Amino acid sequence: MPALSPPPQTGRLDKSYPLVSGHTAPVLDIDWCPHNDHVIASGSEDCTVMVWSVPEGGPSRPLTEPVVTLEGHSKRVGILSWHPTAQNLLLSAGCDNVVTVWDVGEGRAALSLDELHPDVIYSAAWTQDGALLCTTCRDKQVRLFDPRARGTVANEVSRPHEGSRPVRAVSVDDGKVLTTGFSRMSERQVAVWDPRNPSEALTLQELDTSSGVLLPYYDPDTNVVYLTGKGDSSIRYFELTGEAPFLHYLSMFSSKDSQRGGAWMPKRGLDVSKCEIARFYKLHERKCEPIAMTVPRKSDLFQEDLYPDTAGPDPALSAEEWLGGQNASPVLISLKDGYIPPKTREFKVNKSLLEGPRRSQTPQEGALPGGAQLDRISESLRRLEATVATQDRRISELEQRLGK
Repeated sequence: MPALSPPPQTGRLDKSYPLVSGHTAPVLDIDWCPHNDHVIASGSEDCTVMVWSVPEGGPSRPLTEPVVTLEGHSKRVGILSWHPTAQNLLLSAGCDNVVTVWDVGEGRAALSLDELHPDVIYSAAWTQDGALLCTTCRDKQVRLFDPRARGTVANEVSRPHEGSRPVRAVSVDDGKVLTTGFSRMSERQVAVWDPRNPSEALTLQELDTSSGVLLPYYDPDTNVVYLTGKGDSSIRYFELTGEAPFLHYLSMFSSKDSQRGGAWMPKRGLDVSKCEIARFYKLHERKCEPIAMTVPRKSDLFQEDLYPDTAGPDPALSAEEWLGGQNASPVLISLKDGYIPPKTREFKVNKSLLEGPRRSQTPQEGALPGGAQLDRISESLRRLEATVATQDRRISELEQRLGK
């Protein structure tokens, strides 16, 4: 059973530490690229998604210019998720009920689904191979679908939880879906469903009466599910199996401080010499605390049962291959000798993006400008002409003075 080891260092960064600050409104979600440890995406209330390239070793000065700004949402963007197997594909979902898949390498929206969800989207998560997307919505539906099928839903679970509070869902082993939500009596619940037979949950467990929405994190290597939420001071973890009762409670980590947010370290960042199987970064009011979950074993040998080959940083497909209909499982790596990151990993984008920040194009924007684009170009030309005319007058005046 996992135990917890003390973090090496906690606390708040110095106020002078350089920040990534380019949005004009609060940032609602961030997601590190699974194929490049120096690339991060951020979504904001300013309705934009920005992709940043963080220098190796961290920024030495504030980062204010993203590699690319992705525009297309009409309301705030609260959900981001990089594609797990295809390079440079990023999913975003906003309060405009639109799901967009961006080709970050080209700085454009490759897919945009604006009629699939009739209400606010609560969560969105890819399957392990990135073939399907699992979403939850205020309309009480859990949808499992291929974004490339233009909104055709493969499977659907209606009202996985009876309560009115938000539902979260992740895809787990063998095509199943794990959901968290609330009962009619506002008790927090966790359930496992087979979307191919959604009439009844495979298992449903009631946990407590806390008010925070539980956020599930699934580790496919160990089949362990971790549940935690904003405002919680605990992390529950369960083992997922293929037979009834399917979900087995393991243990719970508790502390006196509640969390405002958190994130999980990718497997290749764990310390295998200490049998660390998961690490959670817990955001407090004034600090970020790493919480390491370890299995208490004394052997110095590599524990193969704890560390099967895991998803590595190399993409299995290009963006074009996935958009063309191909699917592929993640490219796996061994952690036996520990993960050693390469000295440099190229962020493959269109060369024009590397020349400076660039605004994205929506799928409706073609090569030729039209509508609002023409208006903006015309306005820019008018301003330029006015500036040139002003400069010409000033030059003429200076020439007259010099002549006198």
